[in-house]
Amino acid sequence: MRQLARLAAAHSVATSYRPSPDRCVDVPRETVVAVLGALGVDATSDRAVGEALERHRHTTATRLLPPTVVLGDGPTAHDSLPPLPEGTVLRVRCEDGRELGFGPGLPLGRHLLRAHTADGRSAHAHLLVTPDRLPAPRSRRHGLLLQLYSVLSARSWGMGDLSDLAELAGWAGSTMGAGFLQINPLHAAVPAAQGAATDPSPYRPATRRYCDPVHLRVEDVHEFRYLDGAAADRAAGLVARAADLREGVLSRDEHIDRDAVWALKRAALELVHRVPLTPGRAAAHAAYRESQGGALTDHALWCALTERHGPDWRSWPAGLRDPASADTARARHEHRERVEFHAWLTWLTDEQLATAQRSARAAGMDIGLVHDLALGVHPDGSEAWAHQGALATGMSIGAPPDAFNARGQDWGLPPWRPDALAVAGYAPYRELLDGLLRHAGGIRIDHVLSHFRLWWVPEGSPPAEGTYVSYDARAMLGTLALAAHRAGAVVVGEDLGTVEPGVREELSGRGVLGTSVLWFEREYDKPGEPALPPWRWRAGALAAVSTHDLPPAAARLGESDIELRLRLGLVEGDPEEARAAARAETAHWLATFGRHGLLPRDAGEEDRITAAYRYLARTPARLIGLWLPDLVGDRRPQNVPGTWREYPNWRLPVADAEGRPVSLEQLVASPRLAALTAAVRAELDGRG
Repeated sequence: MRQLARLAAAHSVATSYRPSPDRCVDVPRETVVAVLGALGVDATSDRAVGEALERHRHTTATRLLPPTVVLGDGPTAHDSLPPLPEGTVLRVRCEDGRELGFGPGLPLGRHLLRAHTADGRSAHAHLLVTPDRLPAPRSRRHGLLLQLYSVLSARSWGMGDLSDLAELAGWAGSTMGAGFLQINPLHAAVPAAQGAATDPSPYRPATRRYCDPVHLRVEDVHEFRYLDGAAADRAAGLVARAADLREGVLSRDEHIDRDAVWALKRAALELVHRVPLTPGRAAAHAAYRESQGGALTDHALWCALTERHGPDWRSWPAGLRDPASADTARARHEHRERVEFHAWLTWLTDEQLATAQRSARAAGMDIGLVHDLALGVHPDGSEAWAHQGALATGMSIGAPPDAFNARGQDWGLPPWRPDALAVAGYAPYRELLDGLLRHAGGIRIDHVLSHFRLWWVPEGSPPAEGTYVSYDARAMLGTLALAAHRAGAVVVGEDLGTVEPGVREELSGRGVLGTSVLWFEREYDKPGEPALPPWRWRAGALAAVSTHDLPPAAARLGESDIELRLRLGLVEGDPEEARAAARAETAHWLATFGRHGLLPRDAGEEDRITAAYRYLARTPARLIGLWLPDLVGDRRPQNVPGTWREYPNWRLPVADAEGRPVSLEQLVASPRLAALTAAVRAELDGRG
């Protein structure tokens, strides 16, 4: 086992881990062997382990440069170069074509580093010159946190869309003084297999680089206005059917049906696609296609092939499973009309995203849209198909057993291979960041701890029998910092859960804002775990009362959360004890708000929620996130983890305190929303 441990360490694979400071867990040998195998390292026998160790030793000893070198730009910046032979000359070919010497003062960017030794050897490596710190919010700001699909207007086609987002952004910036809108991932989804429903989770996408066209407002596509004759009549019929879908959600309390929405939109967009583009529009479309290069073509081809062969590319004809094969090249030509259609849809979403961000900025938001980057991708999706070499085959991301889940978790998402990322100069990560930040003032990184390590679970094994694989945090964070710097975007990292010592400090030093959720900010080292006083919260964070995976404030501070969890079978033990514990927790928070002078006598539900948000506003957190359902008293969580069969996750519209769906027009006219927002602004202005 000692040699295997050395080999695992050489490839950043853990053979043990500490779920708590006083406990060490050994990883099963079978897990270590499987994970090494997914990294292309044979460890199935003692002989194979010895040979792999020798190969690694030889490679490390003889190479001049690692695949990627990272250089910071600050006064204490240092590079990640290994020792080089005396007399080695280093030259840099910058991304703009200039040739420079290696050292301080290099421009930020992604360059090529060349090394030439005195004895005639040479090597090259990717060079990332990255900013030491990320852009920061210019001042303390409050903003909205929302799931776009859940916010329907009187013109929506059964779910919230990008035009709704533009309207909400314009209103929130100019009327409630919001500085940002943080939205759920809008990533393109994997279509459903025949007879099945599309996975509604925005955190299991086909690709994270492109927005799903289900979010389009069809009538706002420029060419829609030029439909005529039979096409116009058919489009009018689709608009009428869409109105019925919308009314079903807003008036008949039906769940959001993404597949039904997309069926109508797709039929309408097929009609619109037949309208010729004007010369100016054609030029803009061509420029977008050129800017996206092969990545867009790959995604559009995958979309076309799913129409013919189904959504699981691993079941396609063998020649099509490889995006670089001759069969795939022929398919690209044979299906060029469908490839063009899907590329056109992606361009339209890019246009409407740009409109939404312009609306936010025009309304006075200094940040605007904050997009959400999901942790991984669906194994059937276009990103997994196009980046097979960069993803670990037979592995899934998850979490080890902890206090919240004794069995651990398996999220069904293939992880990046750290070695493949390094060889590619982190291009796969860089490209999706650049795509997301085209029209954004910020980005939220789901499970930002993935920049340091991830829990890999071998296929067929229980989540508890996984292990941690470490990543080059300097390169990962440098890639993120460079993309954010160029976009002028702030970065919010979701850093909840088990965190290695020093990680939050590293993120903070880089300027990555953390995530502070009210219910989890406690003094865990004191008896009774009292609430952390507002002045002791960290400043470098987005502070929130709730998130998409947590109950709204009305449910948390009332009875409905515990009753829902009991009904769904999520509570172990005696129900009455669970109810008593929930009531005690509520009493704890109400007493906390009272001690800080935030809760009036005989406070009702609305007062309790307002107190929670005023508490946030008294912290030094740079960003204060207002969960949109909280502003109208919604009690229903958008997602209850672990209940994909039992609860309508990701399919609920925002509702009021009585459970009645609320349209966008009703939201912005809500006196309750206006009062809570005014209270938060008063606290931020020192008038609380």
